[in-house]
Amino acid sequence: MLAILTGQVGMDKKKYAEAVSQFAAERGEPVKLYHIGDMMYAEAPDVRPGRILDLPLGRLHTLRRSVFKDVMNDAANHRHVLINTHGTFRWRHGLFRAFDFDQIQALKPDVLICLVDNIEAIGHRLHREHTVDATLKDLMVWREEEIMATELLAQAVGCGNEFYVLSRGRDRATIETAARLVTQPKMRKVYPSFPMTHVVSMPDVLAEIDAFRAELARHFISFDPGDVDEKLLLDRALAAAKEAKDFITGKGLDPEGNPVTFDVSVKQVIDIAGDIDGQIYARDFKLIDQSDMIVSLVPELPGGTPGLSSGVERELQHAFEGSKEVYVVWKPAKSPSPFITETATKVFKSTDEALLHFESEGMFLAQRNLFGQ
Repeated sequence: MLAILTGQVGMDKKKYAEAVSQFAAERGEPVKLYHIGDMMYAEAPDVRPGRILDLPLGRLHTLRRSVFKDVMNDAANHRHVLINTHGTFRWRHGLFRAFDFDQIQALKPDVLICLVDNIEAIGHRLHREHTVDATLKDLMVWREEEIMATELLAQAVGCGNEFYVLSRGRDRATIETAARLVTQPKMRKVYPSFPMTHVVSMPDVLAEIDAFRAELARHFISFDPGDVDEKLLLDRALAAAKEAKDFITGKGLDPEGNPVTFDVSVKQVIDIAGDIDGQIYARDFKLIDQSDMIVSLVPELPGGTPGLSSGVERELQHAFEGSKEVYVVWKPAKSPSPFITETATKVFKSTDEALLHFESEGMFLAQRNLFGQ
């Protein structure tokens, strides 16, 4: 398998890719890593760290082509390959491509993955590592461009059905997901669906949801919408604005994977309110489209109310209309409506019941073959 990993500057993809490689190697599936940026710096020792994007575009393209030639000559010697690069750059030169089509076509990638993350974390890393002026709005636009460029590249080289958007997240689960995409892409792919915004103050419900997400991530390639939670960031910014605060606290990971906190401009977050909502809508549907099935948890809220948000209902309908397998874990004592039962492949009373069904249907076999479970 040859996989290409893209993502905008500020993703810290190098450490992420190394963690993916280590995870796969620990399970007997070594992955050869190529960090295109590092290789370009090695070929241009006169360029100071963090300044390569400031080079004239002509020299930048020449360096990249030379490095990709080295990758092309070596990649065939390895069973699994992960190339860490970019689709686009939005820098002092404006917007420009970060690949040459003829070289990507010659590599014949099997899968292309565009990595995304919470926009405030991307901004923090970008400004920590580079002297470039970019607002959260700029980074939201760049993210859409990076996803679009990677998807178009995947379609152009003939692997459009193996293009995935993957959230970096803040835990090991997404690293496992990426490793499986690179080494075992035929594993079942699942979109876990669950209420988010209106249960943030319900710790018991949140714990149940987290356990549900963890179980699915353990058994499948899981595209979890909760790995990017910018809606919560917006809610906090709106609350802070009412209190006349200029900053809120953001959360992310440092280069070593340790949690860090930092200040985020309330004004910049409010300025991207429309972008946040629009990208959540488009991204979540994309995650469903790239999955084989959707598994939705509907918890019982205090008072016996079903925890069925409008977002979950829309996700279920989108999956059904897209001919996906639709599974619902219905926890409330109140029976589900026909809008649930008539569109669901099967309805379960618990996560355990659902997992037993998936196992009986042979959905875990690919995972056992790879991970020895």
